[in-house]
Amino acid sequence: MSLNVETKQTTPYEGQKPGTSGLRKKVKVFTQPNYTENFVQCILEANGTALVGSTLVVGGDGRYYCKEAAELIIRICAGNGVAKLLVGQNGILSTPAVSSLIRHNKALGGIVLTASHNPGGPENDFGIKFNCENGGPAPDAFTNKIYQLSTTIKAYTLVPSLQIDISKVGVSNYDIGGKPFVVEVIDSVANYVRHMEEIFDFGKLHDFVSGKSNGKPLKMRIDSMNGVTGAYVREIFLNRLGATEASVVHTTPLPDFGGLHPDPNLTYAKDLVETVAKGDYDIGAAFDGDGDRNMIIGSKAFFVTPSDSLAVIAHYLDAIPYFQKNGVQGFARSMPTASAVDLVGKKLGKEVFEVPTGWKYFGNLMDAGRLCLCGEESFGTGSNHIREKDGIWAVLAWISVMQHTGKSIEDILKQHWSVYGRNYFTRYDYEECDLEPCNEMMATMEKNITAAEFVGKSFSSEGKTYKVKEADNFSYTDPVDKSLATKQGLRIVFDDGSRIVMRLSGTGSSGATVRLYIDSYEKQNVLGQASVMLKPLIDIALEISQLPKFTGRNAPTVIT
Repeated sequence: MSLNVETKQTTPYEGQKPGTSGLRKKVKVFTQPNYTENFVQCILEANGTALVGSTLVVGGDGRYYCKEAAELIIRICAGNGVAKLLVGQNGILSTPAVSSLIRHNKALGGIVLTASHNPGGPENDFGIKFNCENGGPAPDAFTNKIYQLSTTIKAYTLVPSLQIDISKVGVSNYDIGGKPFVVEVIDSVANYVRHMEEIFDFGKLHDFVSGKSNGKPLKMRIDSMNGVTGAYVREIFLNRLGATEASVVHTTPLPDFGGLHPDPNLTYAKDLVETVAKGDYDIGAAFDGDGDRNMIIGSKAFFVTPSDSLAVIAHYLDAIPYFQKNGVQGFARSMPTASAVDLVGKKLGKEVFEVPTGWKYFGNLMDAGRLCLCGEESFGTGSNHIREKDGIWAVLAWISVMQHTGKSIEDILKQHWSVYGRNYFTRYDYEECDLEPCNEMMATMEKNITAAEFVGKSFSSEGKTYKVKEADNFSYTDPVDKSLATKQGLRIVFDDGSRIVMRLSGTGSSGATVRLYIDSYEKQNVLGQASVMLKPLIDIALEISQLPKFTGRNAPTVIT
């Protein structure tokens, strides 16, 4: 029986402009009449003629409204000429898994249902983003096209009578107006696990984790924070690598993440930090809601900054079979990320790129063969195996380094600093601030730091003096396609390489999140306390930005 396509009239909603990684709003916004339908229709139309007869991947992090949105997207795709959908069971797929599936199946792209590290539940956040055919987040030109379409949309098409149970793995075939339409509900984990087995030596890691190689099992505490990674963690660390059941926690994906805030940092992964701080574990790790971010801590909760994590993995890439086979190309980091990896790249004779915040900026460099490892200070690390950051991949990389060196995480870092020096780094987040004064703050600060007399000016605090070498609003010209990204964050660089960076985040769902980044390089004094070493620059940053005055905040929401 042929199912009929119907056209529904609609009107535009304001503000459907994708941010750094998709559109994020409160659930109550997405569940307004036609709101989700409008945005999905605009995603599909932005693909132009390539959409008809294409294959798309659909899945998300399991948060509230994820399953319902996945079923709605199936009906809209059916009405727009898509030939085949690969849908995660129950609508669940980690963001790295979506990227892997797109690439392995040569799909046109994927619709990812996630608000990443933002809290879930009926009163909290939901999000939708589109990943294109290379598996990475859609570039600016594509998301701008989605937004333009959203301002003029008049109708969307769907097959309202198409009902499918996405809780069961299997293939369903439909006739949509005389054309075939296939929905394949897939095991959410299988493809990703096979991919990890191709990258790492699971046999060697099994012997290390289980203790078979040295008689001493690796004591792990892996926290999925009730996000999407639970099933992936259980299959990889328990079933494949031989860890014990006690090694993993919060592995059941929940619509509200069990009340947890699925952001893997020292504030929101407090349970992990306090547990590992007792000294019973060799490594602790946490992931965000959709599985692309990670936090690594060593014994007694020794914290590894994302900047240092990227640099250490870069130094030890020869410990991972994937890079032994495919070679090592360049490295890259987001502009706010401390420049620890730059020093590794220089020593190894590799290109190092500094790009705006947003994983999409790494994709062109990877596709051009100039980049194999990259990271962001917001707990994102990944390689060219996919086009997304990948939390579980990062933990497997760290365990590979531990196995390769025979050292603890703390000793690995101390050895690294003794060779390269240390980039002390912190980030202050001021969440859900009023947008208007924040915009005024950024405009005022930009005017002040780009004035001719600002370069050469000196600032002093706590007995330390810093002289301004350069200051700007960061812009980036893509080396591959020459596209230009402007106004990517205010930065002040001092003579000694220390930096102050200020941005308004593009990943919040309401208000404004102000991010203040401070980093300072030390060649000799590498074992100091970060908060002490960075206090002079933090005080200077607050003075220059007048942040307390504009935001009304005397302290950040989160410090990492």
